[in-house]
Amino acid sequence: MIDLHTHSIFSDGELIPSELVRRAVDRGYRALAITDHADLSNIDLIVPRMVKVCRQLREDGTIWVIPGIELTHVPPRHIAELAREGRRLGAEIVVVHGETVVEPVMEGTNLAAVTADIDILAHPGLVTDEVARLAAEKGICFEISTRKGHSLTNGHVVACARKHGVTLVLNTDSHAPGDLVTKAFAQRVAAGAGLTEKEIRGLFRNSKRLVRRCKM
Repeated sequence: MIDLHTHSIFSDGELIPSELVRRAVDRGYRALAITDHADLSNIDLIVPRMVKVCRQLREDGTIWVIPGIELTHVPPRHIAELAREGRRLGAEIVVVHGETVVEPVMEGTNLAAVTADIDILAHPGLVTDEVARLAAEKGICFEISTRKGHSLTNGHVVACARKHGVTLVLNTDSHAPGDLVTKAFAQRVAAGAGLTEKEIRGLFRNSKRLVRRCKM
């Protein structure tokens, strides 16, 4: 299992990074990105600390831990500059909190995200054809989510991604111990979203490619 979207106590998660990683190892994870919520107020505090702790946590070689960030409820006009700032500070995975149907995310967030230097548009909700076309052109991934609420539109996200050739990844958006899942459960969520067995295998390969890129 590879999970590129999780949270620790550095934002609204329940676990310190070391316990989050330990619990992920116990679930059979091979790689994990810690992508705490950030905006203009805290990105300079979170990313450098996460870079330091992730380097320490991956020293034993049990799991590859990736420092990342999730730009969350950021006004669309600021997304590109904050994505650049996150990269400059050392974030290896940049996620944008997409227009999920269960939160009042500002309209235009999805579009701003796929025109910025990011890796994953998380739980993009009722994503449009325009956003999907741009994501495909830039190689930005759409997320299939195992998280309650965000997962309501997984089927729509899959259909839109198929139509335009957008790369898909599956993440948990974990905030608590019970949010971490096994690979078997992740496969069931992917199947429930309408993916075929072949597409599910490709889904996990896509995550592996992102991890390999982080290791370069």
